[in-house]
Amino acid sequence: MNVLLINGSPHQYGCTYTALSEVKRTLEEGGVTGEILWIGRKAVQGCIACNKCEELDRCVFQDELYRAALEKLQQADSLVVGSPVYYGGPNGSLTALMARLFYSKGELLTGKPAAAVVSCRRGGATATFEQLNQFFHLMQMPVVSSQYWNDVHGNTPEEVRQDAEGMQTMRVLGRNMAWLVRTMAESAVAKPIQEEWVPTNFIR
Repeated sequence: MNVLLINGSPHQYGCTYTALSEVKRTLEEGGVTGEILWIGRKAVQGCIACNKCEELDRCVFQDELYRAALEKLQQADSLVVGSPVYYGGPNGSLTALMARLFYSKGELLTGKPAAAVVSCRRGGATATFEQLNQFFHLMQMPVVSSQYWNDVHGNTPEEVRQDAEGMQTMRVLGRNMAWLVRTMAESAVAKPIQEEWVPTNFIR
């Protein structure tokens, strides 16, 4: 059982990483492997709605980050996405990657437990948290919660580690995620039947 944790910050070992590392450590205490994928600092191509993915079964853009994330998602039983807060929202590079992954390969995500983790200096955490959760809702991904919104506060990793409640929230999230992943893996109950999507437009 494996959980992919995406570090959506341009700082590889910054505040977002610190929060995700606490989730990962707790996951592994619960018998579930965690792997952190850093999105890096290079420009990330966004989705251009070309719909070529329907023909190719992948995004038309084949950059290294997309391929790496896709490979790891194929092996993952669950997903945790972490982001800093930029102007009251998640990092644009992260959302660009997520839009392409979720649109081109949604079948790899449907039904897998997911959670968002947010790092902020002061404000904007809940708005960022909600925006990331929208990806999960549209893919029928059970959203794993904690004792509070999944956010930490601090301007440096050292300050984040001083956020006692935030770090506890990460641990509770890790335990809840490990429990759900293991429960789903061991359950004999069949997954829900998937109906064919019926897109409906209001202007005809």
